[in-house]
Amino acid sequence: MLIRITFLLSIFIFPLFVNSSINPEVDQKWKNEINILRIGLLGGENEADRVKNYECWRLYLEDNLKIPVKFFPASDYAGVIHGLLGGFLDYASIGASGYAAIVIENPDIIEPILTVKENDGSIGYKAAMYVKKESRIFSLEDMKEKSIAWSDPNSTSGFLVPNHEFIKKGIIIDEFFSFTGFAGGHEQAVIAVLNNQYDAGVTWVSGIGEASDGYTRGVLKNMSNKGLIDLNEIRVIWLSDIIINGPHVIQKSLPKDFKSEITRLNLALYEKNLSCYNQITNGDSLGFVEVDESDYQNIIMMRKNIKNQRRAR
Repeated sequence: MLIRITFLLSIFIFPLFVNSSINPEVDQKWKNEINILRIGLLGGENEADRVKNYECWRLYLEDNLKIPVKFFPASDYAGVIHGLLGGFLDYASIGASGYAAIVIENPDIIEPILTVKENDGSIGYKAAMYVKKESRIFSLEDMKEKSIAWSDPNSTSGFLVPNHEFIKKGIIIDEFFSFTGFAGGHEQAVIAVLNNQYDAGVTWVSGIGEASDGYTRGVLKNMSNKGLIDLNEIRVIWLSDIIINGPHVIQKSLPKDFKSEITRLNLALYEKNLSCYNQITNGDSLGFVEVDESDYQNIIMMRKNIKNQRRAR
């Protein structure tokens, strides 16, 4: 089948086009069916930074696949989710909660193929609650009648897991916090806390290394590296249990040999171009490893439970 080049103009920003300068001669069987790879990029940082950080990966894939690779940045998680559900995207690196949302909506659309292996050998990370360093808040208990910024309703660390773990502790979200809100992304939530719009926010960190350094990877580390924040202004007050790293997902309907080739190329990226690998994974880790649907069943269940609880209110 020819991949549809219909495009959701309301969600994505760049026009879709085929770069005719790329050599069409390639001997893979899938070449008769695939003429472009469309990759969705999650929100959470400004568009220019996203495209810049991922450009080395795009060139790597284009050079090896011999087909155009186009990025489609979305303003939020929902953009990528709808792009995958609608068949307008072929591939994306997405949070575990976003993957769960798609599976709950339609289990036949996408499949997870890869995730990141952390420096300690795990394939997980943690949600972190942070406050301004000068704040008198030092624990989750101190957050009673204080405000919190969620990152995005489809964020695993920035909404789903904190809600799930707080509820397990007996916390009634709407009664415990003075107010909550969605900041529009991880970086936006951090800035909102630093600007005193909220008392605290939640984001993702590797949970490995020193909190004062932003851990080995994560949003705080990435923002510090880009000069957007001073880590001395931030203090982490709570870490979640381990969360499986979000997957790289691909459309199930694509040819099996094409999916195998994409998987092989990304597994090799750590050895082929370490700096590029670190750029697209937000820090220091050990490479990609393969995953499948069974690895995300607890996240799917968590998302279903939160959805049911919200409906019951």
